[in-house]
Amino acid sequence: MTSDKRTFSLELFPPQTPEGAEKLRAARDRMALLKPRFFSVTFGAGGSTRDRTLETVLEIQREGHQAAPHLSCIGSTRESILNILEQYRSHGIRHLVALRGDLPSGMARAGTFRYANELVEFIRAETGDWFNIEVAAYPEYHPQARSPQDDLLGFKRKLDAGANSAITQYFYNFDAYAHFVEQCQAIGIDVPIVPGIMPIASYSSLARFSDNCGAEIPRWIRKKLESYGDDSASIRAFGLDVVTRLCERLLASGAPGLHFYTLNQDALTSTIWQRLQLS
Repeated sequence: MTSDKRTFSLELFPPQTPEGAEKLRAARDRMALLKPRFFSVTFGAGGSTRDRTLETVLEIQREGHQAAPHLSCIGSTRESILNILEQYRSHGIRHLVALRGDLPSGMARAGTFRYANELVEFIRAETGDWFNIEVAAYPEYHPQARSPQDDLLGFKRKLDAGANSAITQYFYNFDAYAHFVEQCQAIGIDVPIVPGIMPIASYSSLARFSDNCGAEIPRWIRKKLESYGDDSASIRAFGLDVVTRLCERLLASGAPGLHFYTLNQDALTSTIWQRLQLS
C-alpha cells in the first residue's frame, strides 16, 4: 500500500483545566505541522468528558483539521447517544470512533448498550452512511475476552454492524498484530486495521497503563527500561528506537497506516513521525 493511501492520525484527550487547554493548543499547533489525516478525541468513561470532547473537536475543526470524536456507549441511553450524534451532524462532523468504553467508578448499570457492535448498529440505523465509523481492535485480545476466538468474533460483529475500519490497542510485539490480521483475513474481514502506537516517555506510567488495559510490554523491553532507573533521557532514547523500528516493520508489512496515542504531548510522536518521513 502506498503512503498516500495510508492513514496517519493522532489521538488527543480533552483537557480538564484552562491551563491544560492552552498547553494542548500549543502542542496541537506543532502536531498540525505533521499533517495528520485526522485528530481523534477521547470520550471519558460514561460520557464524563462529553462537553469537553465536543469543544475540543470543534476547535480542531475551526483550525481547518479533520476531527474524529470518540463515542462510548457504556452508561449511556439511546436518547443521550442520539443527542450527541445530532450535535455532531449539525457541525458537519462525519467521522467517529465508536467504543464500548468503561463503566465509571460507582456506576452499577451499563446502560442501554452493552457492546460496541450495538452502538455501531444504532448509529447506522439512525444516521445511515453519514458517519465513517472506526472501532477498536485488540491484537493481544481484550482483557475481558473469554477466549481469543470469542474476541475475534466480537470484533467481526462490530464490522458486520456497519463499522468501516479499526484502530488497534497499542502493542510492542509485531507478531501479535501480524497474527491478528491473518486471523481476521481467514474469517473474511478485509477492512483496514490501523496499528495503534504508544511512544514511550516513562516506564512507570507505561507499565501501570499497560497492566490496566492488557497491552503486553515484552520482557526484553521491560527489563531494559527497568535498568535505566530514573534516567529519563535514556528511557526516551531507547523508546524512540524501539517504537520507530516497530513502525518501520509495520509499514513494510503493509499496515494501512499508524495511529499515535500522543497523551497530548507532541515531542516523541513528532520525532518518530519525522524518522519515518511520514510528512
